[in-house]
Amino acid sequence: MQAAPVRPVSATAIPSVTDALRAMESLLLGSGQRTARRNAWTAVLEDRRRAKDRVEAQHVLEAVAERTSQAT
Repeated sequence: MQAAPVRPVSATAIPSVTDALRAMESLLLGSGQRTARRNAWTAVLEDRRRAKDRVEAQHVLEAVAERTSQAT
């Protein structure tokens, strides 16, 4: 079995875009505003998940209705 190659760790790692945005956020917003923004984003993601679930449920109901109408 062969070991996975090891990547060298740079002493001066370049921060990712996400890290840079979070650093800017911490400089510009107070902790309360930061928490409110994150809570709002979490709510948006949850709304999107519920909307996706509704669409899937609608497709299932339409498929069942179609089978029922064909059976009669």
